[in-house]
Amino acid sequence: MKIKLLLVFCMSFVLIACSDQRQARLNSNIQSADYLVNNLGQNLDANAIRNAMILREYAKLLEQDKPELKPLLGQLSRDASRDGPMFQGLQNRLKTVKEQPQLLGDIEAQLYETENLIEASDPSLFNDALSDPINVIADMSDGKLARVNAISKQQSLQANGAEDNGAGSQLVGNPGYGNWQTNSSGMSFWHWYGMYSMFSAITNPVRYDRWSSRRDYSYYNDYGRNRYTSPQQSKSQDNLAKRTKKQFANKGGFKSPYAKSKTGASRMSSSSRQAQKAAPFSGKSSFSKAKSSSSFRNSKSTTSRGISRGK
Repeated sequence: MKIKLLLVFCMSFVLIACSDQRQARLNSNIQSADYLVNNLGQNLDANAIRNAMILREYAKLLEQDKPELKPLLGQLSRDASRDGPMFQGLQNRLKTVKEQPQLLGDIEAQLYETENLIEASDPSLFNDALSDPINVIADMSDGKLARVNAISKQQSLQANGAEDNGAGSQLVGNPGYGNWQTNSSGMSFWHWYGMYSMFSAITNPVRYDRWSSRRDYSYYNDYGRNRYTSPQQSKSQDNLAKRTKKQFANKGGFKSPYAKSKTGASRMSSSSRQAQKAAPFSGKSSFSKAKSSSSFRNSKSTTSRGISRGK
């Protein structure tokens, strides 16, 4: 009887100690994420992120050739500042972790989210992520502006057996720019937010089931989704994939749009390559996986990436 009581006591002690360690780790992660998100904002304010400068310049250059796109280009160029959906998304997620952590689930889920925020705030990772809006503008320039961190549009479509979804296709699926809406017939189509709705006037509607099997490469969908998607958004993406899979069960089946990474990246930073290798939305923190995300935490540098001509 005494041995059993001793075992129960030891197990309880271990559980309490582990819980205390996780809480201490969470508190430390929140402080780190808070510092790094603010540091990223300062980098944007100081024009210290290369692709942010390119994004602004591309928007100005294309506006000169196509002034009718000025409202859309102005909206896209906001991603080079604190006002863009990418940075705003990080700030909103950090606020949730600090003020409403229970919305994320248990402490493991909270740890996982803080680690994602720490990594997403790495300037080199954020720099890479800006390649999507840059390449949207490059493609709309009819080849006058070079793509960044990506092979040409023609090469990418061919390599991936992809369908050309027209202007803005790199942003489809990214919850910072729109969402998937289901109509009365049960089909889901991409819906652009606000000023991005101008894409609807210059391209055909994008249907989720076709896009899932025929999408082309984009940074967000193939490298950045794990880091630039909130837990609520990733849950919504997973639920849509499950519903669509059930819907097409008797029509040749359905595969998640993220089941296979697409070809198209060039000269990606080591931070992005590490992020891509990480298990997507596992909900497990590095505390439980015995892995550290420290390689991202101290990064304050901005990488310089090559530009490849795209048409």
